[in-house]
Amino acid sequence: MNLDAIFHLLAAARDECGHADYVVIGSLSVLGMEQVSAIPTGMTLSIDADCYTPADPGRIYDLKPALGEGSPFHRKNGYFLDPVSPKLPTLPEGWEQRLVRVERSGVIGWFLEPNDAAISKLARGEPRDLRWVRAGVEAGLVSLPLVRLRVRDTSFLDDDERDATIQRLDALGPKRRSR
Repeated sequence: MNLDAIFHLLAAARDECGHADYVVIGSLSVLGMEQVSAIPTGMTLSIDADCYTPADPGRIYDLKPALGEGSPFHRKNGYFLDPVSPKLPTLPEGWEQRLVRVERSGVIGWFLEPNDAAISKLARGEPRDLRWVRAGVEAGLVSLPLVRLRVRDTSFLDDDERDATIQRLDALGPKRRSR
């Protein structure tokens, strides 16, 4: 996927429901880094854009028949909208202030900042999420020291989720020790 495809999808969503603002979370949120010339392919393999409308988050589910998986839009374009709740991702405090705003043709996409997205992916812990984080680290789009700092300000579902996230983070690279 690329940013043009995301905005094609978001424009179709606007045409369906009238909302022009969308928050994009998940793997494809990295596409908000449009100034980055070389976003690794490993970070953009997804064919679904996880998003919601900030003004009316529940409304996004109305778009599933027209734009979701198996929809006419999906069959025609090869990608689709995956409606999600804003409460879905595990994110650190202040993530909303770090959203990356990109506007095209009257549609605004608000994309998770990659380090915030990395925390959500580490909390989820699926192999594809961990590959995404590794690709981001290797490309310099995800900073392990910054992710470590933000984990401290993250509200996790429970202690098990927090501990598993920290364990996955530690597995990605050693902590830097101050001298």
